[in-house]
Amino acid sequence: MAMGDKQGNNRSGGSQDVPADRPRPSLWRTVQAVAWGFLGVRKDSAYQEDIRQLSPLYVVAVGLVAALLLVLGLVALVKFVVAP
Repeated sequence: MAMGDKQGNNRSGGSQDVPADRPRPSLWRTVQAVAWGFLGVRKDSAYQEDIRQLSPLYVVAVGLVAALLLVLGLVALVKFVVAP
């Protein structure tokens, strides 16, 4: 019986990375939130939901990648337009 109690206690510990009331952040939801942020349009209720669900680390990482892609895309567009 004592062995079963120990195993049960180990399982109930759960992950300490994400609190129980906070859903696990998803990459796709983070990409959507960053895209809306780049456009500058977002409902306050959706913004509050993003704050509650998303990891700040994911948001910063996706934001940096999105900014890099935006700059590279603009550079490529300018080179295409200016090219003889």
